[in-house]
Amino acid sequence: MDEGKMDENEWGYHGEGNKSLVVAHAQRCVVLRFLKFPPSRKKTSEEIFEHLQNIVDFSKNVMREFLGESYVHCGEVVQLPLDFVKQLCVKIQSERPESRCDKDLDTLSGYALCLPNLARLQTYCFAEHRPILCVEIKPKCGFIPFSSDVMHEVKHKVCRYCMHQRLKVETGKWKQISKYCPLDLYSGNKQRMHFALKSLLHEAQNNLKIFKNGELIYGCTDARSPVADWTELAHHLKPFFFPSNGLTGGSHCTRAVIRDLVHVITRVLLSGSDKGRAGTLWRGPGLRGPRVCEASPFSRSRQGKNSPECSGLPKGCLLYKTLQVQMLDLLDIEGLYPLYRRVERYLEEFPEQRKMLQIDGPYDDAFYQKLLDLSTEDDGTVAFALTKVQQYRVAMTAKDCSIMIALSPCLQDASSDQRPVVLSSRSRFAFSVSVLDLDLKPYESIPHQYKLDGKIANFYSKTVHAKDTAMMSPRFKESEDCTLVLHKV
Repeated sequence: MDEGKMDENEWGYHGEGNKSLVVAHAQRCVVLRFLKFPPSRKKTSEEIFEHLQNIVDFSKNVMREFLGESYVHCGEVVQLPLDFVKQLCVKIQSERPESRCDKDLDTLSGYALCLPNLARLQTYCFAEHRPILCVEIKPKCGFIPFSSDVMHEVKHKVCRYCMHQRLKVETGKWKQISKYCPLDLYSGNKQRMHFALKSLLHEAQNNLKIFKNGELIYGCTDARSPVADWTELAHHLKPFFFPSNGLTGGSHCTRAVIRDLVHVITRVLLSGSDKGRAGTLWRGPGLRGPRVCEASPFSRSRQGKNSPECSGLPKGCLLYKTLQVQMLDLLDIEGLYPLYRRVERYLEEFPEQRKMLQIDGPYDDAFYQKLLDLSTEDDGTVAFALTKVQQYRVAMTAKDCSIMIALSPCLQDASSDQRPVVLSSRSRFAFSVSVLDLDLKPYESIPHQYKLDGKIANFYSKTVHAKDTAMMSPRFKESEDCTLVLHKV
């Protein structure tokens, strides 16, 4: 990419999150990612460059080692003409969601991250003319805490996502509770995975988006988004899947197309890759604790029946690798927070040591090697506390990452194509799988996470207990004493 010849008309708004905004090139398979800041917060060009370079280094030296090089695309920091950035900012402003406009695009430094467009197949530099379907999934945390430090009993039975759903609906973030449970998707059991994916399609929230040729065709941003329309989605997907029942429309066609989509996504998620040195060889702490969340609608629907086995994920697949990194959260936030306070006390006494502790980088091989210490025996040192804090930050990053699956129809005799292929009922797709949203979670967010965790668990316990109490007969409750009186007749 020639930074000296940049035309804002060749770039279009692609999307944004809380901390960054992305634009995509119309012809080339590249995107630019800019940082966002509140209007009152100013950073120097040097600080922004260091921030972006830390993102690249963390992806390359840490997440690529854990997940494998075929899944992680690090990108590079580029410096762009300021006139181009300012004109681009004006061009895309009308396309930004109102809820995201509380922060401004960085137009002062000229620095951005240049990355491959993960909504495209990761092979060619230029956009292909054949159609591309891309599914973005944010699977969230796939295990129930196993730490003995957990004091909220409900956290040993119900996953964080299912608990948080109740609080989000109560506060108006979403209209209704999703039936999706991450433990179903991470189970490796196809029946549970199909249920999880269909639940995401019913209630996408911000956990699922579908793009067609780079354009968003399915997904929502907040409670004001329209209700999911499977008929409209099936209309977009029919050219890709050609339903095997031969129907051209109607509910049967819609169900057939959605079923094919779910089956294809499941097969791709269970597929493996041998690329990547440590990403394939590294083994995390191992899955412990319950394999089923008590709040999962799938689990509740199976009560009294033979529940499907937890088949387990293939060790080469991306879901397995992601779960292993998530499980670096060895102590849960309840066990981690006192260790964070230990590090904080040390920094208050020796603030000049912050750089040596690598809290703000550099994220190099030495940083990665320390993450491999899975011991949980606290020796009382700052070194132990810091290792657990850094592991927690990496685990939280994996809990919030997104998986991008790009699919493109290919011919039966496309033997020269080196990309992996997945089959649907009547189609073949070349596909690629990538991970994004891999910025290391900030050290400063740990107190917020601690408070939020307690709020979520307490609210869930209170609402579930109130519901259980209301369902009990007012004439008899198990917790009440009861006296049986016999009268002589």
